[in-house]
Amino acid sequence: MIKRTAETKLISLAGSFPAVAVIGPRQSGKTTLVKKLFPQKPYVLLENPDTRQSAVKDPRGFLSQFPEGAVLDEIQRVPELFSYLQGILDEKNKPGLFILTGSQNFLLMESITQSLAGRIAILSLLPLSFQELEAAGISFPTFEDHLIHGFYPRIYDQKIDPEDLYANYVQTYIERDVRLLKNIHDLTAFHSFLKLCAHRSGQLLNLSSLATDCGITHNTAKAWLSLLEASYIVFLLQPHHKNFNKRLVKMPKMYFYDTGLAAYLAGIEDKQHLLHHPLRGPLFESFVISDLLKMRFNKGEGSNLYFWRDKNGHEIDCLLERPAGAVIIEIKSGKTVAEDFFNDLGYYQKLAGTGPDDSYVIYGGDQKQTRSSGHVLAWNNFSAILSDIR
Repeated sequence: MIKRTAETKLISLAGSFPAVAVIGPRQSGKTTLVKKLFPQKPYVLLENPDTRQSAVKDPRGFLSQFPEGAVLDEIQRVPELFSYLQGILDEKNKPGLFILTGSQNFLLMESITQSLAGRIAILSLLPLSFQELEAAGISFPTFEDHLIHGFYPRIYDQKIDPEDLYANYVQTYIERDVRLLKNIHDLTAFHSFLKLCAHRSGQLLNLSSLATDCGITHNTAKAWLSLLEASYIVFLLQPHHKNFNKRLVKMPKMYFYDTGLAAYLAGIEDKQHLLHHPLRGPLFESFVISDLLKMRFNKGEGSNLYFWRDKNGHEIDCLLERPAGAVIIEIKSGKTVAEDFFNDLGYYQKLAGTGPDDSYVIYGGDQKQTRSSGHVLAWNNFSAILSDIR
């Protein structure tokens, strides 16, 4: 098993809260992680039809089988359990009693808010980070290799070909899960929607254009996008609010959590295909931003990431908001440092009255540099350097 950074935080939360929920996309490693850290607890998979039927028919009797708690996997499949869990957690008031996992954020969070608020801690687990792969001795010579392979653990644990994994992932998990969340009859249209989203990764979200290109209504596109967000397939990076008396873009940007899945949906077949593909830059952005998100989530922290763009086209690709002041990051897939990499950093620094200490360029090359406008970090070392920024 590849060691997960989130282990430390999960153990800490289980020592403080009666229940902990580990949430994230299908196949991100949730089950493997909780079974490793809590081997003494009975493991119950609620996707199993017989087990699920038993839990639905008699929730109280089902839970009474586990007086010392249990790991309840994919608990969103049996929402009836939550109100009964509330009584058990209040009665026993023992830390780490139940460990829950779920892969549909909307259903899970709705049930937690209604029944378990204040009794449960939540930890988001995304696919592997670059640091986790590197610590396991797994690394490719170029970032293009990483973008194509993606970061789902089974690719590395079980040596599965990425194309085979993603083809199965789309059919087995994404299409099945969206049918559970919303009764989608036209899977062909939904699959086209998925592909269009992949092609628009890293772009400003224009739902009207997306709906038109897919041949669906605006409301349908909005609902389908919400499903992809709830299933941890895509996320929306919101624009930062600080305007400096400038007119700002107000639409969010859409990214895929996993570059391998986005590349597969976009029809990018291999590294050579990616080298000259228009999605090379946006997928590199996705890689960097999702890795920054993983750093936060693995510590039990929420996202503090934004982008900034004014109406004249000046843009900061990623802005980390923090009490000590924002960290601004430009993301460039080029492998040679160019002067224009720093144009928008300098522009933003003048507006905000900040200096180069908290300004970074992350690029596709392999050198670390310091320039008058900020620091230059290579694609394969930025996470180690930025992981401690608070």
